[in-house]
Amino acid sequence: MATEESYVLAIGTKKGLWLATSPDRKDWSLSGPHFLMSEVPSIGIDSRDGRTRILVGVRSEHWGPTVFHSDDLGETWSEPEQGAIRFPAGTDAALDRIWQIYPDAESRPGVVWAGCEPISVWKSIDGGEHFELNRGLWDHPHRSEWGAGYGGAAAHSIVVDRTGEKVHVAMSTGGVYRSLDGGSSWEPRNQGISAYFMPDPNPEFGQCVHKIAADASVEGRLYAQNHHGVYRSDDNAESWTSIADGLPADFGFVMLSHPRRAGTAWVIPLKADGERIPPEGKLAVHRTVDAGASWERLDDGLPEAEFNVVLRDAACVDAGEPAGVYFGTRGGSVYASADEGDHFTELASHLPDVLCVRAAAVSPALVSGTSAPGIPANA
Repeated sequence: MATEESYVLAIGTKKGLWLATSPDRKDWSLSGPHFLMSEVPSIGIDSRDGRTRILVGVRSEHWGPTVFHSDDLGETWSEPEQGAIRFPAGTDAALDRIWQIYPDAESRPGVVWAGCEPISVWKSIDGGEHFELNRGLWDHPHRSEWGAGYGGAAAHSIVVDRTGEKVHVAMSTGGVYRSLDGGSSWEPRNQGISAYFMPDPNPEFGQCVHKIAADASVEGRLYAQNHHGVYRSDDNAESWTSIADGLPADFGFVMLSHPRRAGTAWVIPLKADGERIPPEGKLAVHRTVDAGASWERLDDGLPEAEFNVVLRDAACVDAGEPAGVYFGTRGGSVYASADEGDHFTELASHLPDVLCVRAAAVSPALVSGTSAPGIPANA
């Protein structure tokens, strides 16, 4: 595959965006920063329709938040004159942060979703250049009771099934909501997910779900990393079952699923609440290949001591064979594995806090055609 495809890894940080490219997922060249001194908390790489479009949610302290896009691996960037995401008149709201950018399925080219702060979901039909507010979720009677997690009021996870009709959203703090009509109406779906910090530990909504992901090969199967709790659903979120047994901690932010293989998922456990560091200060990824019945610790190539957190979108997988696994820490290190987590190498270090990483296979001609200044990773 390496002879036919190259790879790009987009790294969003507290102070800008870096792009890493590789012909083989072994040797990487790093370029950047783009949007220096602006926060980049969300990235989407859209490889549909014969192009590679990188979409980034950028948040400037001076200019505010918006979505930029590039069709030439960062050579040039474009933004609609009036901004990509603007709350309609009468909503009495202003955009604060774009937490999630989610290109839809191959069968729906041009459709891109965004999850934002204040808690809201948006949909674009022109490749992410202009977004429309999803009024079904915005006008939901529960919205006034959704709270902000430690990082803010975030609609941070969007999962759309192959039909486009089933849409799952996770938010902090509101829990998981599901639509069966493409986003027109929404209902909470949190049965089995504990909210131990609330008077009723099993409420209809209000859970602090940190991330959800879909099993690409099993219809209706979802995984969730919660504020205390790791869960699986086998019925499109009608109910959730704990799969935390075998993990050193049930707290964390990351939840990744394999792009093809049923039952394979990854988490990065953290000690909970007041500490929020890897257990015993030893960073490790944990992988299941049986939908959470068992877990395997993966730490080959990772530092013996690490006290920095990996945030919810600072981890991703690519669609290579075998799948590549990537993550970055708040200490500015980025790690890459070309063998599904069996072995990691440090791709970059000493970057600002890593907020988001996204990887994709791209045309080798596109990589070789870029002129951005690049340096070997870890040079």
